[in-house]
Amino acid sequence: MKAICYCCFLISFMLLPVHSLFSKERLYHSGEKIRLTEAELRDKIMGGWAGQVIGCTFGGPTEYKFVGSMIQDYQTIPWGPEYIRECFEKDPGLYDDLYMDLTFVEVMEKEGIEAPASSHANAFAHAGYSLWHANQNARYNILRGLMPPASGFWKNNPHADDIDFQIEADFAGLMTPGMPRKASAICDRIGHMICYGDGYYGGVFVANLYSLAFVYKDIRTIVHEAIRSIPPQSQFYQCVSDAIHWSEKNSDWRDTWFALQKKWTSEVGCPDGVFESFDIDAKINAAYIVMGLLYGNGDYSRTLEISTRVGLDSDCNPANAGGILGTMMGYSNIPAYWRDPVRRVEELKVPYSSLTLNDLYKLGYRHALQVIEKEGGTVNASGAEILFQQPVEVPFEKSFEGCYPQYRKNVLLNLGREVNQYSFTFRGTGFVMTGRIEKSGGKGVDQHIFKVGTYLDGKLYEVTDLPVDRKIRKDEMAWVYGLPPGEHTVTLKIENPIEGCIVRFLDYIIYGDQEIKDGWKR
Repeated sequence: MKAICYCCFLISFMLLPVHSLFSKERLYHSGEKIRLTEAELRDKIMGGWAGQVIGCTFGGPTEYKFVGSMIQDYQTIPWGPEYIRECFEKDPGLYDDLYMDLTFVEVMEKEGIEAPASSHANAFAHAGYSLWHANQNARYNILRGLMPPASGFWKNNPHADDIDFQIEADFAGLMTPGMPRKASAICDRIGHMICYGDGYYGGVFVANLYSLAFVYKDIRTIVHEAIRSIPPQSQFYQCVSDAIHWSEKNSDWRDTWFALQKKWTSEVGCPDGVFESFDIDAKINAAYIVMGLLYGNGDYSRTLEISTRVGLDSDCNPANAGGILGTMMGYSNIPAYWRDPVRRVEELKVPYSSLTLNDLYKLGYRHALQVIEKEGGTVNASGAEILFQQPVEVPFEKSFEGCYPQYRKNVLLNLGREVNQYSFTFRGTGFVMTGRIEKSGGKGVDQHIFKVGTYLDGKLYEVTDLPVDRKIRKDEMAWVYGLPPGEHTVTLKIENPIEGCIVRFLDYIIYGDQEIKDGWKR
């Protein structure tokens, strides 16, 4: 009996963050009252939003230019007093981290903090900016009547585990100071609009990091507490926990980087990354955020450097890390080297938004006060008294359950007027067909919506829309998961070809119900 108990204790110890070993602070209990003055609360909210802009801008030039490799120390990353202003004006699409957040903030300003998911869905689905990956597929789903949470569910969105909601969840933490449970509740409503499983957990984790950064002063405490919001059986928890433990063990961040690369970079969902080096999965990029925070250890410059130099999504990861640390430190304590370029754009409208940063600072403070009162705290002219909430584990969910990549086959076929269908046979449980629409001119092409029939084993499975317009496009041409194991034949047929435009099939990915361990033996 003693041996069994000891084993249970050891397993529990391995699964849970080891707060007692690394925490430098007393942990607060739920219901404990925490006082923040108006100046402190405003400073932290400003620090969070400004920090996000700083990190996103700093990492922009290297975004996905270093895949499966780190950015070496000798490579200079540009920065200067006018750099953020230049990026605002010349590269507005860089700030999808920011303007997606602001879309949700503006909905809450119009309809209240508890605005329904449908309002957020309609706002971002009809927004004028371009989107990618899980965001774009969610937009496509919503515009065709598939509303949240179905719009983010993995069977409807091959990018469900991607980073998209993770990079957009800052707002949920910045309006819930010291109330991570409320932050998670906001993420549940909005995050499932875009992602599921590990993709959803990325947003929950980031929002909890921000929320806790209002009340704790040690970054290790913040990280160790925030991961408590994630189910331990999830791969997201296990990957981020590895980053936490290895960061405490290895003095050189590169050793932790190599260990994470070895264990956690096998993409299963995102079709751009399966059997490719590309990896936009939430969990590995969240691990990189953690590396920046822990190895940075409160130093703003080092935090941004490391969260950028680890590579992959090297603008989004320092945006999250810079915003979280900026919240903990406060705007006034961000080094002038980083803060002054933000000051030069605070009166400019954020790209694809009606708000300036100065507007956002004020709006963020007002929303935080509303949430504090709603959650039982008190507000007066001098500040706020928060009823602290300990992080609580959200329900377990898993994307791509039972889906194991088997192989990827090039197609490189143009479908149009001359050839309007393509068939292939495979043995497995699912497939994804990748591709794109290419235009060569012609009247009415931009408004055209291809109708594509998917036939499975000789029977019509579905007819889907493929819009030519890139802002409302469908990222993948077709997909089906969860078929009975065995041999299947797929036929994809263009029902309404048009002159001056083709559907180009690139390749297809096949899934099976068994994981391949030794691919070289195939």
